[in-house]
Amino acid sequence: MSAYTPPVQALIDELGRLPGVGPKSAQRIALHLLKAEDHDVARLAEAIVIAKKRVRFCERCFNIADENLCPICTDTRREGSMLCVVEEARDIIAIEKTGVFRGRYHVLLGAISPMDGIGPEQLKIRELLTRLEPETVREVIVCTNPTIEGDVTAMYLARALSTLDIKVTRIGTGLPVGGDLEYADELTLGRALEGRHELRD
Repeated sequence: MSAYTPPVQALIDELGRLPGVGPKSAQRIALHLLKAEDHDVARLAEAIVIAKKRVRFCERCFNIADENLCPICTDTRREGSMLCVVEEARDIIAIEKTGVFRGRYHVLLGAISPMDGIGPEQLKIRELLTRLEPETVREVIVCTNPTIEGDVTAMYLARALSTLDIKVTRIGTGLPVGGDLEYADELTLGRALEGRHELRD
């Protein structure tokens, strides 16, 4: 039996469904919100609703955007011949912090994971392939996470791109196996980008 009233417990349960928020964290956040001023809570709720309504995926690279194209895709100063492929939009933030990469991105929106029922057709791989020729891409840098799923996805991309006249590379060593790009420090990730190696199927 819960020690909290149904509305409070419902709030804790919903907060606990967020990634990275465990039961104790959900409880602390819920109790903090209950003690906060009404206008502060209303501002938070409004920000969530507005973001959910206005934010979408970029039509070209599937980064998070509030227009048809994200700011990176519309930036004419970016090097269009280099395309960095990542699993999630949050990985772009990690790479941008390094200041090393000045090309464009493509977000797969996940990684191949048969155990979870995610195959290549569930990812934005077909959309990636259709971008290459029109955008005159010369190098695809595969920046999937150093996990089993990330490795499988990288090898699939290497095979899919093997018949094209495009250099396919993968970020170098230095990232911990099983880790996520978003948690890597800028120096390690920057060196991994600079130390990328050619990826062959």
